[in-house]
Amino acid sequence: MAGAVSLSLAGVSATAAQNTRQAERRAQEQARREEQQQHHAGEWLRQHRNMPPEQQRKALESDSRFRNLPPPQQQRLRNQLERFRQMTPEQQDRVLGRMETWEHLTPEQKNQARQLHSQWQQLPPERRQAVLNALQSLRAMPPDARQRAIESPDFKNRFSPEERNMLDNASRLPLSPPGPNEQGPEE
Repeated sequence: MAGAVSLSLAGVSATAAQNTRQAERRAQEQARREEQQQHHAGEWLRQHRNMPPEQQRKALESDSRFRNLPPPQQQRLRNQLERFRQMTPEQQDRVLGRMETWEHLTPEQKNQARQLHSQWQQLPPERRQAVLNALQSLRAMPPDARQRAIESPDFKNRFSPEERNMLDNASRLPLSPPGPNEQGPEE
């Protein structure tokens, strides 16, 4: 009897290990698929940006990755394409550059950027603009000068501790701040 129980437990243990390996492979495959979908996120826009709007819509609707998305996400992408078409070529270039930068961030950096964007959006509009202007100035500085500026009496007078913390964290991320009259990331 003990031998049968031992064989049964060994079988359960082997099955559990096999199930774990299968789950890990599925998770890795899902991560790979997601990475491929996100890889070169701006590539579709680059390839189709000079097409007339109707051709862009047809190209989008015929894209297999687009068709596999849930309808709300499809609509969100249609709306984003429409906004992109309304931009000047310079604004489009900035958006494509930010998409390329975003693609190369680590998951932790993306999460930090999302948190900072959420905090930034909670600021009143005039404070958002002040923080954005300061961030643009900080990004032009070397890291040690950036830190001195954030800790300077001028910054302490102009910005709250929370805003200075946002500026410090944002200036460390390899992100391009939005240009004038633009919104931050929507992710």
